[in-house]
Amino acid sequence: MRPTLRQIEYFVAVADNKAFGAAAHALAVSQPGLSKQIATMEDELGGPLFERTSRRVVLTPLGRTLLDRARRILQEVAEFRAVARGSLGVFGDRLSIGVLPSVGAYFMPIANRRLHTVYPDLRLQVQEGATSTLLELLREGVLDTVIATPTRDPAFDSIPLFTETLWVCAASEDPLSNSNEPVSLSDLSDKPLISLGPDFTLTRIVEGLAEKAGTFVSRDYRGSSLDAVRQMAVMGAGVAVLPSLYALAEAVRDPDFVVRRIDHPDAVHDIALHWRQGSPAQDDFKRLADDFITVKLEIRALRDARLR
Repeated sequence: MRPTLRQIEYFVAVADNKAFGAAAHALAVSQPGLSKQIATMEDELGGPLFERTSRRVVLTPLGRTLLDRARRILQEVAEFRAVARGSLGVFGDRLSIGVLPSVGAYFMPIANRRLHTVYPDLRLQVQEGATSTLLELLREGVLDTVIATPTRDPAFDSIPLFTETLWVCAASEDPLSNSNEPVSLSDLSDKPLISLGPDFTLTRIVEGLAEKAGTFVSRDYRGSSLDAVRQMAVMGAGVAVLPSLYALAEAVRDPDFVVRRIDHPDAVHDIALHWRQGSPAQDDFKRLADDFITVKLEIRALRDARLR
């Protein structure tokens, strides 16, 4: 019984994509070839890994039992190669990175350009989500690293990257839109706040600010994206609380978009880089963190020059 690394990689890809065609596309291989490798693997293991229907692919009990082990095998192989190469080529030519929504849209495009200069053979695969979701994918080996809010989970090593300040925006007729000066929590005391869904750390920070301000976070209007949060505020549903990466980038793009910084020490959103604890590539991740910190400084300088 000898499943090959290729078969294990195909097995994980089908499980992640929940379809043979999508898995074959992701791996840039033919679907018949992938299906044949999976069938051979199932014969060698003595049972089916997937339930196949015309609409979907579902793991069997055997498949569910083996999936975590398969991920660990692929992770160990990647780290084995990392030690041999001794550089960020650790992930071959690909780095799978999870990021928060504001980081994905307003940080990663610039970061990608810098990383391409430093590591010309490295290709980023970016997935957005909440910190809790991304860290679970990191734990499972689906992601190589994550840019998200800090965690105390001992399964991960981390390094701080930067701190976002929090800003507000409101409808054009709201008095909050009459100035660009910072706002105090007392200025928000009679206004419902709007944030993302409950899975996001940002929302918990906003809930804490709302409690200090004597107001609340609207449960009727919870955005699925920062753009949605902003639009709900512009339509008068409340006051949106936005991280600086998003708020100030949009202010540069649209001079009529009024945002105001919340003047309070708790109105901050810390961002860190995470990787699996004990990874032999930790020195590479630390160098990667240095590159990301440099990117943030470049973004800040460019943004400040445009907002003057």
